[in-house]
Amino acid sequence: MKKATSLIEEDGQYFAKPGRIKYYPLAIDHGHGATLVDVDGNTYIDLLSSASSQNVGHAPQPVVDAISAQAQRFVHYTPAYMYHEPLVKLAKKLCEIAPGNYEKRVLFGLSGSDANDGIVKLARGYTGRPYIISFTNAYHGSTYGSLSMSAISLNMRKKYSPLVPGFYHIPYPDKYRGLYESETPATVEQYLAPFKEMLEKYIPAEEIACIVIETMQGDGGLLEPIDGYFKALQEICRDNGILLAVDDIQQGLGRTGTWSSVEHFDIEPDLITFGKSLAGGLPMSAIVGREEIMNHLDAPAHLFTTGANPVSCEAALATLQMIEDEDLLQASTDKGNYVRQRMDQWPAQFDCVGDVRGKGLSIGIDIVSDKAKKTRDPEAALKICNYCFDHGVILIAIAGNVLRFQPPLVIEYDQLDQALGTIEDAIHALEAGELDNYNIAGQGW
Repeated sequence: MKKATSLIEEDGQYFAKPGRIKYYPLAIDHGHGATLVDVDGNTYIDLLSSASSQNVGHAPQPVVDAISAQAQRFVHYTPAYMYHEPLVKLAKKLCEIAPGNYEKRVLFGLSGSDANDGIVKLARGYTGRPYIISFTNAYHGSTYGSLSMSAISLNMRKKYSPLVPGFYHIPYPDKYRGLYESETPATVEQYLAPFKEMLEKYIPAEEIACIVIETMQGDGGLLEPIDGYFKALQEICRDNGILLAVDDIQQGLGRTGTWSSVEHFDIEPDLITFGKSLAGGLPMSAIVGREEIMNHLDAPAHLFTTGANPVSCEAALATLQMIEDEDLLQASTDKGNYVRQRMDQWPAQFDCVGDVRGKGLSIGIDIVSDKAKKTRDPEAALKICNYCFDHGVILIAIAGNVLRFQPPLVIEYDQLDQALGTIEDAIHALEAGELDNYNIAGQGW
């Protein structure tokens, strides 16, 4: 029996099913850069980056060294009561790189979920208002607060209601599909209409604390917004004293070619959350925001015993330094442009590719069964993913039918060429009817 098969069988005896979305029988032994090696010695090119938590790659030496050095000094002492230098250095660095021309402060947590919970606390506390607005197809996390803010999967919402009250959702300004899966994207005013109706009929603007956005919806399908929407939304917020917050947990820290995805849009958020790749894969999140908002509540409103762990802080400092030293922001932009030269031909080249979108190395490939109607084809997307896995490339589908292309920013150009060739081979095989034998039951979101 292969080691992977044995390990996965044992995993099933102890690990509960709510904790994993099923894709492939991949049991990882080690990795480096954009390469993964499983317990049986098989090698893969990683296009997932551990859900975009490995922007600087697997086992990067500067991060490994920083972790080792700090662990030998002390592993943790809670900043809930005491102080340590790694926290101060990291907080200062995040204030420097986060968007916003104002005085900033930082709070730390363990995951993107708790950071988005913090947005709710801070926004409600500062404004004295009860309601939070986010978007359909949004994914903000798995804690009760961040889950209530999300609207992406019924499996994340049913059987354990009621969720946290005070959350409402409006349509995301999708640049590819229109309102309610229509074939034509809406205009700014059309996308804003449901929100404006909300303000006029059942939620007073003066009772809304905050609007939380993903500038590009990640797990919702790597969706891009139509031009001008977020600027218009910000104007409504400013006119009504509503805070604007950005969940940059997936799209931040170089993923789109900038420190923050906000830099691609003409807006200035009051609060922003980082996570995933912040500490090179170690558990860490951060909220960065206006000083007057961040300091409005008193302790212990948002603290965690193991938050701002010094090992994680040093890993984060090494990660951010590595992004600067290796110019990974520019690398993300350049490599994104490189792959798009090839990918942008796919909608014309393949019947099943409806759209290619994204910024930097955050790219979605929309797989459809009818290009004119933009009909989603989840089965075809998963067949492509399975072919890629069988040929040494890790790729998953999100939002049912969208291929998620988010490799580590350190990926080599020859690896990009190999991965692109494998995806093209998979699509050719799909359209030739050669992938019909794949059993995709139970896979994916």
